[in-house]
Amino acid sequence: MVSILFEGLENKGLELEDGDIIAITSKIVSVVQNRLVKYDTIVPSDKAKELASRYGLEPGFIELVLRESDKIYGGVYRALLTSKDGILFANAGIDHKNVPKGIAVLLPENSDKVADEIRREVRERVRKHIGVIIIDSRTVPLRMGTIGVAVGVSGFNPIRDCREKLDLYGKPLLITRMALADDLASAAHIVMGELTERIPMVLIRGAPVEFDESASSDTAKIAHEECLYMRIFQPRLL
Repeated sequence: MVSILFEGLENKGLELEDGDIIAITSKIVSVVQNRLVKYDTIVPSDKAKELASRYGLEPGFIELVLRESDKIYGGVYRALLTSKDGILFANAGIDHKNVPKGIAVLLPENSDKVADEIRREVRERVRKHIGVIIIDSRTVPLRMGTIGVAVGVSGFNPIRDCREKLDLYGKPLLITRMALADDLASAAHIVMGELTERIPMVLIRGAPVEFDESASSDTAKIAHEECLYMRIFQPRLL
């Protein structure tokens, strides 16, 4: 993937600088990891068949969702609300866009490790200190459409903690934290698109982040009992 990155930069007449961040779509990572599955060859369980009938999805695809999800909370037409690796996703992040018919792409394995390996290889090649995010897309409650989410982070702190800092009127903030990695993922998601754009990587320059080689996406996750949505809704598992 690093060779693809440098080839793309060269084609655009760009060179990496210290402080740059590279956003990489999770799909290309999944392809490299061979996380592609022919879901129409999977024998679905009775539960998969029942959920497929209820939500208008293919039984083999639903069986994959059952296997990949940590929890399943409910659904709407063509989508189950699931948690996967501490993030809420539709269908456990499994995608069948922009791949041949009957193929599903699973989320990458250990995206933080992948991001860190890419960052370290870039530093070895060109001696530049950069950040890397592996991004996917997700939906948020009561908002139409998809936005970006950072499933893997390396090289910078994905969160800016604003607690105890003062606002314009001198009042200390009590709970506010900024999801910087997700904000950057959403910016890159605009460029990458969801259709035929064929842009697997985006260069982000000048982002106001704190670089930290020990950082990972775990910093951006929150426990169920502390989450505004999960604590209030207390969803019933399917």
